[in-house]
Amino acid sequence: MAFDIEAIAYVRGGRAEAVDDDWDHETAVIELEPRFGPEALAGLGDFSHAEIAFVFDRVSPDKIETGARHPRNRADWPLVGIFAQRGKNRPNRIGITVCRIEKVEGTRLHVRGLDAIDGTPVIDIKPVLREFLPRGEIRQPDWAGELMAGYWRA
Repeated sequence: MAFDIEAIAYVRGGRAEAVDDDWDHETAVIELEPRFGPEALAGLGDFSHAEIAFVFDRVSPDKIETGARHPRNRADWPLVGIFAQRGKNRPNRIGITVCRIEKVEGTRLHVRGLDAIDGTPVIDIKPVLREFLPRGEIRQPDWAGELMAGYWRA
């Protein structure tokens, strides 16, 4: 089954290349497509964070992973399935990140900590509600904590 999904916005500013670490100091603007007016972002500035869904549009189809791989190609980390990691070479090339809302200005959402690069198509924006955050204890393997140690470092 196929779905038609269109970009609702584009990332402006921030990094020009996808480098894996130190994303927390990055600021960017998510600029809505002209078919949306400022009312589409009305009330979003009352939230501290937004969840941004975007497309890894620069990942070539021949780089898509469907099986298992070593995260960041590190042989000292286990071979894990593509759905047990958050790499960009995913079958549908969709990324999702929670980032801080700096301000809303008309049809422009200013954010910090979005790990998407300049020009990236955005397919959805949702406010972060604490009631949608994980309930109970969160567990993850040791390699995941090692991988993420510098990811959000500012």
